[in-house]
Amino acid sequence: MSEGVPQNHRLRPWYIGLVLVFAAVLFVGYRMWEGNCPAPGIIEIGVLTVIPIVYLVLMYLTFISQK
Repeated sequence: MSEGVPQNHRLRPWYIGLVLVFAAVLFVGYRMWEGNCPAPGIIEIGVLTVIPIVYLVLMYLTFISQK
């Protein structure tokens, strides 16, 4: 009976998360660039690199912990 029901792809949340993180980094980077954001360089690095990296690592750890 369940032969017609397609199963979800295991990596779908990972791909969606990657797209969202990439879009957010592009948007925030664009806003900082066009708005002449006076934020210090360390804040820009944190927003554009460190936070997305931490998020992706947490997504990966969640993915590998699933059975």
